[in-house]
Order: sequence, then C-alpha cells, then structure tokens
Amino acid sequence: MEDSLGLYYLPQPSIPAVRIYVRRNEEGSIEFRMWDADHPEVWEKHQWLTSDIIALAAQMFKSEHDNGASPESNYDLRVAEALLEEQEQAEAKAKAKAEAKARRQKQGRK
Repeated sequence: MEDSLGLYYLPQPSIPAVRIYVRRNEEGSIEFRMWDADHPEVWEKHQWLTSDIIALAAQMFKSEHDNGASPESNYDLRVAEALLEEQEQAEAKAKAKAEAKARRQKQGRK
C-alpha cells in the first residue's frame, strides 16, 4: 500500500493504526519507519532504520525482556523486499511505456 508518506505494510493487520513504511536508501539497503495513528510522536522521534539496527535492537530487547516479543516481528525484511520489488517493477514498466510513447510521438513528427 502507498500513501503520501510512502510505501507501507501493516505489521499486524488487525491493528490498521500501525504502519511500517519501507524504502531503499542511496546504497540500496532497505530502511523501515513506523507510523502509529494513536501515537504520532513515534514518526517524529524515530527516523528511518536499517535492518542491521533493527537486528541489534531485537538482541537488546530479548536480553531485557523474556516475553517472546521482538521488534523483528514488526519489521519484516521479506515483506519489505517484496513491496519494493513490486513498486520498482511497476515504475520500470511505466517508464518503458512513457519512453515508447515519446518515441512514437517523435516518429510521427518526422
């Protein structure tokens, strides 16, 4: 799904107020950022996070909490990769279509 903030998925579909946004940084790595309708300060306080940072946070969380929960359950690299791949394919297809249209228009003028 996508909105004005970017491409996102629902980590817990039963809680649509929480979204995880995904993007690729300049190096090509996937980054995540949480948005929570009930806690808008989360978006402002927490910047884009790489999967390495999330893995480190998960290790710290596990050492402090013994309840089986983990930040990794919200930040799903496989889901993010699939969403970004789908978006990149759609963008490439749209670009190719626009280029083909421009070529046809250029050929029609000659």
